[in-house]
Amino acid sequence: MYGGMQPGFWNDGAHGVITVQRGGAKTQYVHVVTRPSTDYVRLRDNGYRVTKVSDLRTGERMRFSQSGGNLTILGITKWDDYDTVFKVETAGRQPSLDGLKATATAAHADHPASALVDGSYETYWDSDAQLPVSLTLDLGRAKKSSYLAVNQREWSPTYARESFGRPEDSARIKDYRVHVSDDGKRWGQPVRVGAMRSARGTQFIDLGEQHARYIKLEVLNTWAGTEAPRFTRQLQIDEIKVVSGYPQSSGAVPLEAERQRRSGAARVEACAACSGAAEVTGLGGGSRNAVTYREVTVGTAGEYRLRLDHTAAAPTSLSVAVNGAAPVEVRVPGDNAGVPASTELPVSLRAGANTLVLFSTAAKGPGLDRVAVAPLPPASYVPKTTMTVDPSGLQWVGPGRQSMKVSARLRLDEDAALDGLSLAPVVPAGWSIEGGAATAGTLRLGQTLEGTWTLTSPPGQDVTPVDLPVTASFGVLGRQNAVTRQLRVRPRPADRVFVREAEDSRNRLGSAGITNCSPCSGGQKVRNLGGGPDAYVLFEDVTVPEAKTYTLFVDFTVNGDRSYFVTVNDAAPIEVKVSGVGNNTPYTTSVPVTLRAGANTIKLHNDTATAPDLDRVSLG
Repeated sequence: MYGGMQPGFWNDGAHGVITVQRGGAKTQYVHVVTRPSTDYVRLRDNGYRVTKVSDLRTGERMRFSQSGGNLTILGITKWDDYDTVFKVETAGRQPSLDGLKATATAAHADHPASALVDGSYETYWDSDAQLPVSLTLDLGRAKKSSYLAVNQREWSPTYARESFGRPEDSARIKDYRVHVSDDGKRWGQPVRVGAMRSARGTQFIDLGEQHARYIKLEVLNTWAGTEAPRFTRQLQIDEIKVVSGYPQSSGAVPLEAERQRRSGAARVEACAACSGAAEVTGLGGGSRNAVTYREVTVGTAGEYRLRLDHTAAAPTSLSVAVNGAAPVEVRVPGDNAGVPASTELPVSLRAGANTLVLFSTAAKGPGLDRVAVAPLPPASYVPKTTMTVDPSGLQWVGPGRQSMKVSARLRLDEDAALDGLSLAPVVPAGWSIEGGAATAGTLRLGQTLEGTWTLTSPPGQDVTPVDLPVTASFGVLGRQNAVTRQLRVRPRPADRVFVREAEDSRNRLGSAGITNCSPCSGGQKVRNLGGGPDAYVLFEDVTVPEAKTYTLFVDFTVNGDRSYFVTVNDAAPIEVKVSGVGNNTPYTTSVPVTLRAGANTIKLHNDTATAPDLDRVSLG
């Protein structure tokens, strides 16, 4: 609302916030709450033209560089233990294009697409639960555009979590495509294809210097999956601004490619979105076309993280040779030849100056913007991921040999890269698994790895209690890591024909939520039931061998006198009154239900009053 540069996570582990003076944010304060592992801070400038940077506490004037949409504060040697604050003075903000009109393929009646460009943060566009959705911006005539600045509504968390037992996730843009057109009809291939970070504040999509009248942003999905129904397919955006050009200062960031020695066909070309507004192109065809860094200096010998900022229109490769050693080749993603992306790898450096030679064995290599060296993150570092396993919750199975269909998905939630991925269940001796491990060479922001398997218990015997780990293994900067979720399987009691936990992923919970409950059968229960028609547990595929009347056993916790209503196969609901003392003491009640042979549905709810918490149901 008041402007300012981009807060949040910056380079090399840095994290901070921005405060501004009212009246245009010409003076801003960069609060570095978590310092980086290097001696500089690099953040998105949001179009502000920086004229001076100083340490707020000491008054020391700081060196800085500004280009490609980023401000880099250099040579920082004095860090406050709690909050290092830099005063940033600006000459105002790069103006965004005006006179825009916006349309959308879907919009809520009260929140039209026109709100995207009306300059007011009190109005917003709503996708009306439609995804994918396209937003088209009409600039009035063909104009140069450098990037989109997207301000989304801050009503959801930035990561997957549970709040009062209810699953939540980010209702922000994940995968997107951007097209441009002169007439609004012929769009051609997208100029950008990518994933947007799930983060607060303005998010940016660099376009690589386009010249067109129309810009179309296709939102393919959001971060929230079906596990968080309140946030699934929900998208709200305050404003989208189109900006032409980037503020630029005379200072330079260390290790710019265009300032290094070049050989063969390697040459310097303009690149507005690159650091220093230039890059080295002509790499490809082997080591004869190369960029050589001779002064990559570190204080102590050891393993370091080398970041390569590059551009490429299509996937390619880049090779790095350190101090004359054999080159290491890394894969480089391709998207837009005018927009930098990053690849990181571990390198061994000696104390003092090191020599790096960068080239490409591909026929057409990437453009090289800059490199950066930083200490490796701690050994405990694992990029943030979200892993789901279906079914989840304690699984109860009948007598004899049993087969289970299991699926899993790993999503990378951080702007990082995972390498050499493998995702699969691990079964104990005697069990069999149908289906191989899901694998991927690399995973980047927002990408997923998914697999499905059939697990079968040993023949000629009943299932014994077992925990089946589903494990995703991967490399991060040369280190092996793994994420595991347990699938717990238990034999069904002999006097039951059906048992299922309330928190089982096969159930539909409405707006109810899951919470931990150590004395409950699966260690969890469903809470926040009742009080309205949308807070319920619906058990689908309740399968029984024959049509007859069964006893439905309901395990619950309650403090006081409350009621469930039980609805079977959409018939008239049956009220079940219960009493108890304490929400951590499980109780059991029962009610007769008439079921048909095969699959049935059983719904526990209370549309008018709060219902007890639900642990599990079973049939006998």
